Amino acid sequence: MKTHHHYGHLIKTRVSSAIWNAIIERCQRTGETVEHVIQSVLASGLDINHHTLFQVSTSTALVQGIYNGCITVADIKKHGNFGLGTFDELDGEGIMIDGEVWHATADGSVKIAPDNASAPFWVTTNFEAQQSVTLNNIVNLEDLYQQLDKLRNSANIFMSIRITGEFKNIKYRVACKASQGTDLVTATNSQAEFEFAECKGTLVGFWTPEYAKTINISGYHLHLLSDDHQHGGHLLNLSGSNFEVQVAYEGDIKLALPESVEFLQADLTIDPTAALNKAERAND
Repeated sequence: MKTHHHYGHLIKTRVSSAIWNAIIERCQRTGETVEHVIQSVLASGLDINHHTLFQVSTSTALVQGIYNGCITVADIKKHGNFGLGTFDELDGEGIMIDGEVWHATADGSVKIAPDNASAPFWVTTNFEAQQSVTLNNIVNLEDLYQQLDKLRNSANIFMSIRITGEFKNIKYRVACKASQGTDLVTATNSQAEFEFAECKGTLVGFWTPEYAKTINISGYHLHLLSDDHQHGGHLLNLSGSNFEVQVAYEGDIKLALPESVEFLQADLTIDPTAALNKAERAND
């Protein structure tokens, strides 16, 4: 029996006691939820790759103002069930959780992105947690990053991050629509910023090594989706306690490059670091 669910499909079936006991044992050992264990085992049995990042376009292209959508949400879903990005003309922030893609817009609303929506930049993976921890008493974003640093065993491998909890305070931004060719710093000067207290939600994102800064945003990059689906965007700051953190180490990258005239003719030899730092941080 199968019924539709907001995050995919709900399947009701019976399993043997041996399988159920094995699932519970793994949950106790790794800290994963029952749902995550079943998803990962099924994905492995069906030869769906985990620990592979699929990325569309590059951070440098985004800095240079290449905002035209080049891949649809439907195609993104073929490559993963978890991730983030933005939409055609830099129209808002994208959050992908459990196979569903959400679109946060500059007016503060959040909606499910239709399969025909397009994205100029996206990163996705089939998320399978390899390590789970609880973080307490996080005072700000820098504190969170320092705690997450302790989970990384290398500065040279990508990491996927999923954080759930009740945020005492959270601040995020949503990019506003921008015309093709408007550089990212200029485009995000008019971004919408929001701040809320006592917000339950999930953060999804990635840590990217410094050497890959021309491909993806180096360091941490996290997007929020609240549990009530009323709030979402690019994380700027937060505080709280009892954050449930799951991470996975991504050792394989597949990069899909746009074939548009704008991308083919763009100067991608620049170092995007300074521009990304201005565009991705809170306006002080």
